[in-house]
Parts: sequence; C-alpha cells; structure tokens
Amino acid sequence: MRERLRAWSEGLETFVLEVIFEQRRGSRAAFLRAVLFGGSKLFQLAVKLRRALYKSRMFRDYTLGVQVIAIGNLTVGGTGKTPVVEKFARELKDEGRNVAILSRGYRSKPPPLRRRLWNRLTFRSESSPPRVVSDGRSLLLDSETAGDEPFMLASNLKDVVVLVDKDRVKSGLYAIERFGCDTLLLDDGFQYWKLAGRRQDVVLIDRQQPFGNGHLLPRGTLREPPSHLARASVFFITKSDGQTKELRARLARHNPGAPVIECVHHPLYLQDVFTGDRHVLEMLEGKRVATISGIAQPESFEQSVVNLGAELAYTKRFADHHRFTQQELLNAINRGKKREVDFIVTTQKDAVRFPKLDRRDLPIYFMRVEIKIVRGARDFQECVRRICFR
Repeated sequence: MRERLRAWSEGLETFVLEVIFEQRRGSRAAFLRAVLFGGSKLFQLAVKLRRALYKSRMFRDYTLGVQVIAIGNLTVGGTGKTPVVEKFARELKDEGRNVAILSRGYRSKPPPLRRRLWNRLTFRSESSPPRVVSDGRSLLLDSETAGDEPFMLASNLKDVVVLVDKDRVKSGLYAIERFGCDTLLLDDGFQYWKLAGRRQDVVLIDRQQPFGNGHLLPRGTLREPPSHLARASVFFITKSDGQTKELRARLARHNPGAPVIECVHHPLYLQDVFTGDRHVLEMLEGKRVATISGIAQPESFEQSVVNLGAELAYTKRFADHHRFTQQELLNAINRGKKREVDFIVTTQKDAVRFPKLDRRDLPIYFMRVEIKIVRGARDFQECVRRICFR
C-alpha cells in the first residue's frame, strides 16, 4: 500500500511539473495552468502577509545568542544546495567554530502515527527532542529516518552536529545546550524567519534556471517574489559557466550591496555504492555507462558524466527524493547489461537511498562532488571571517 501511494504521489508530482513548464499541451493542461495561476496569486498574498506579520512582531521570532547562517534559495529544488552547506560547515569548523546543521528533514520517515496522535492528544508534540543524525562523532540514523540530505551531510562531515526537526528554534537550542554549538547552519533556511538574531542569509541562484519560469508556487517554482532578494547577505550562483553578466545585473537591481560568488560542482572521485572502494575519475574515459538518479535537475549530473569522457548508453530518471527499491535497481542493471555498459553511475544523494543488493552483475558507483569557487573567492573568505570574528 505504501509503495502504491508513493508511486501515485511521484506520478502526480511529475505530471504537475510537466504542466507548469508547459511540456503538456492541450485544453486540459491549459485550464490547469490557469487554475494554478490563480493559486499562485493567493500564495503571493500569503507570503507577503506572513512577512508583514513577522516585521510587525505579530509573529514572534527568536534570538538564540549565536551566529546563524541561513542557506537557501528562491526556487524549489535543484540549486545544488547541499554541497554549499557542506562547504560552509567545513570552512567554519576549520576556523574553530562549533557548528551544527539544522535541517527540517524533507521526506524523512515520520514517527509512528500512534505516537504522533498521542503527543497531540497530550499536548506533548513540542516536547520530543530533535533527531540527532550525527553528534559530531558518530552517524546515528539511517537515510530513511534522517532524510537523504541530512544523512549525506552527516556522512561527509564527521565532526559536525546534524539535527533534524521542523522547529529549528527548538533544534537550535538543543544544539547549544547539548553540544555547545556556537554557529547554526540552517539547511534550506531562507524562508525560515522564526529564527533571527545574528543572521546571515546566503541565497543560491541556479544559473540554468535562476527564477524558474517566473511564476510563484503552484504555477511556478518560486517560493517568494524576486524582490525579496533584497534581504540576502550574499549570493551564490551555482553551476556557473562564466556567462553571468545579465544575471549579476538582475541580482544587483534587487540587492546592490550583496556580494556575488560563483561556483561549480567539482567531481572528486567515484565510489562503489556498496563496498566503499574509491576510483579516480579517469576510469570514466572511453567507458559505456548508464546513469540512474532521482534528483530535481538530472541533466547537469548526466552532462558531467559525459564531460569526463564517458559514453552515456542508458539513463533512468525518477522523481526528486525517490526512495529506490531492489527491483528498480535490478531493472537498471538488466537494462545496462543489454546495452553492454561497463558500470552504472549515480549521485551521492541518490546512493544514500539505495537498498542493499544481493546480486551485483554491474558495479554501481556514485560521483562524489564538492563546491569549487570560480569567482569571488575573496568575498567568500570575507563572509566566513565576518561570521567567525564578528
């Protein structure tokens, strides 16, 4: 039943995205776009009202007395946020800060229904502590319980606390009191206005789709109007190709004082999903490979495989945050064997959602990537310095 519900949900999500980006034609799709356009107008009013309520102090925000860095974006998904969070955490840790990453754990496994109902009935919903993915020494949860992005961050950052809770004021207090943290990184936190104080807002802009299709949710992928970029402290243009003059000018119109940093996702190595063995990227040169992924924008990942010298013989895409089954992986292996590929490549974000496999006719590797700053390195160091020595 759960698998059917998930398949239906992902199918609906794919259909709506095709309608939003006008990949679906016909009168029914046009009518649905008109309905979604009306919904986006209501959404815009709700966003502005919520912002006004925080500004007027009718909605309370909280100050915890530590540095807060909110890393987020204006659009839904696909900006390459997780590696940027990792880079900030690593740099701040190297400068002596005691860092905690606070995530809401998108699509993480919720507590049992019985416990959630009991907590609500007994008014104890706020008393349960946040989920500790990592205590800065050990990885304590799996990807299904933690969510794929928090699990991935905890796996890559062995000495950083990673917590999951929708209430990041609560998880921030827990990080301070339990682990002595003095710096809080809000993963996907640009729209989380409840936690204020000494705060920097780092906003990621995807060069390929900086503002989606220009519409707010649900007609488009914008979470806020572009004018709200005025509150950003610094911009990160991700997946940069250097052709960013027009995009920089548009950002300057909304926020002339914020520095703009450009970066790319830089591949490091290939790692066997199941054994952990690492291989140099040169292994891709001249090989026939298949790719499998469940991310928001798989085109960039697939192109990076080709850019490293591989021939892409087969590709299989799933919905973002898709949790893979054994049969889906076996199907990919069988299809890859028919296409005579040498191995299968996926992303690290996808690899944490793979089940164990008894049969491995083809090796499956994930590509480990990190953020590489190609323009604005001095601005990035200044941003880190301001956080550390404010």
